[in-house]
Amino acid sequence: MPEGDTVFAAAARLRAALDGQRLTRTQFRIPSLATADLTGRTVTSVRSVGKHLLIDVGGSDDDDSGLARVSLHSHLKMEGAWHVHPIGTKWRRPGYQARVVLRTATHEAVGFDLGILELTETPDQDLAYLGPDLLSAEWEPTEAIRRIEARADEPIGTALLDQRLVAGIGNVYRSELCFLRRVLPTRPVREVDVTAMVDLARRVLWANRLRTARTTTGQTAPNARMWVYGRRGQLCRRCGSPIERDQLGSIGEDRVIYFCRQCQS
Repeated sequence: MPEGDTVFAAAARLRAALDGQRLTRTQFRIPSLATADLTGRTVTSVRSVGKHLLIDVGGSDDDDSGLARVSLHSHLKMEGAWHVHPIGTKWRRPGYQARVVLRTATHEAVGFDLGILELTETPDQDLAYLGPDLLSAEWEPTEAIRRIEARADEPIGTALLDQRLVAGIGNVYRSELCFLRRVLPTRPVREVDVTAMVDLARRVLWANRLRTARTTTGQTAPNARMWVYGRRGQLCRRCGSPIERDQLGSIGEDRVIYFCRQCQS
């Protein structure tokens, strides 16, 4: 499931292939951008902001669009992915899933099944509603702690998933973080050590930002990476009680949570 670490890693791969490179061909495969063309422009940066990915593109001598700078904003949602291929390499996903193709002289970057794909002249303004990015190089926890603590009566599991409070945590990490801090996701924020929770969130996401296999247990075997997420009915690695699964409302929708009632009560 794409979360802040997944997007950070995708940005790193795209940056290595695109940063500073001139786009020799671009193709958008969604109706809203069907006539857009960034051919001839140069990629000036690739960056992640929480679960959002921005490819910043400068102008070109033969560009008559009037845009000196534009950003390609994407969000992976549940199924999206960015792949980078040397020119001529077979794609790893079907062509009908491709939403955008960016080609340089040597590489091709393809965005598949992207939940959001748009061009914007004001990327930072558009994303100003987000809370502090857990994977930012300038990370400082004070504001994230303040925003979460302001939701004193809200369940901590709901607050952790709210990108307006802190950016980068998804459903996997909120279940794992609550387990590691020994609190049920339904516990009100006022009863949680928010400073310790935010510190742990930063450390866990940072440790996983470039891993090919996300782990919160420190183990990399496929069946040993998670403490609770996806383990309904299996035995808790700490106490041996069955892991439970339930729903927790989150910003207008129900999202599945996993927990050990014995360890987290």
